[in-house]
Amino acid sequence: MMLDGRTALVTGAASGIGERCAHRLAAAGAEVLALDVHAEAVEEVAERIGGRPVVVDLGDLEAVDAAMADLNADIVVNNAGVQHLAMIHEFPPQEFTRVIDVMLQAPFRIARALLPGMYERGWGRFVHITSIRGTRGDQRKAAYVAAKHGVEGLSKTIALEGAPHGVTSNSIAPAWVETPLTHDMSRRQAEIHGTTPERIVQDVMLGGAAIKELIDADEVAELAAHLCSDAARHTTGTSIPMDGGWLAS
Repeated sequence: MMLDGRTALVTGAASGIGERCAHRLAAAGAEVLALDVHAEAVEEVAERIGGRPVVVDLGDLEAVDAAMADLNADIVVNNAGVQHLAMIHEFPPQEFTRVIDVMLQAPFRIARALLPGMYERGWGRFVHITSIRGTRGDQRKAAYVAAKHGVEGLSKTIALEGAPHGVTSNSIAPAWVETPLTHDMSRRQAEIHGTTPERIVQDVMLGGAAIKELIDADEVAELAAHLCSDAARHTTGTSIPMDGGWLAS
C-alpha cells in the first residue's frame, strides 16, 4: 500500500470531498486524522476508516494552533470550506472574516505547525482543494473567491520552500462537485433567482462546463491520492483543474 506508515490530516472530513479523501487515503494505507467541526459526523467517518477524529472549529484560530501543537502529519489535505452569499456592498464584514479564517488563515496555521516535522523527516505532501474560483471571480462570493485565490498562492509558496526538504504542494481546482454543500448552494441560489435548484444546477453550475455533470467526489479523492504518492514527487506548485472543460472555453 503506497502510503503505509504515513499519517494524513484531512480537514472537512465529515462529508463530501473531505470524507472521500479520508476514505481513499486510508485505503492507500495512511493513518487518517479526520478533522471537522461536526463531532458526531466526523467520529463516524473516523470509525469507518480506522482513523482518528479531530474535532476543531477552523474559524477559531487559537483552537487550530492548540490542536496542531499535539499533531504530526506527513500529508495534509486542506479541504474544509464555508460559504456566504452577498454582494460586496452588502457583505457582512464578520462573515468575510469567518470565511477567510476557515479557508485561508487555518491552512496557513496548519502548514506553519506541521512543516517542521515534514522537513525533519524529509517527506511531506500538501493537497489543497481549491476551486475554479481560485482563478476566476464570481458574484456574491467575495470572501470565498478571495480565500481560494489566497490558498492557490499559499500552495505555491509551500512548494518553493518545501522542495529542498522533500515536501510537495499542489492544488486541485474542481468546478461543482456532487456534495451536500453543492445542493445547499443550489437551493440558496434558487431562492435568490426565483427558480428551482434543478435549473440552477443545469443553467448556472454546469452552464460553463463542456461535460454537463456534477463531478463525483471520488474523482477528486483519486487525484488527491495520486498527488500524495511517490509517482507524483516531481509534481509540485501546480493547480490542476477538474472542471469538465470549463476553462477550455
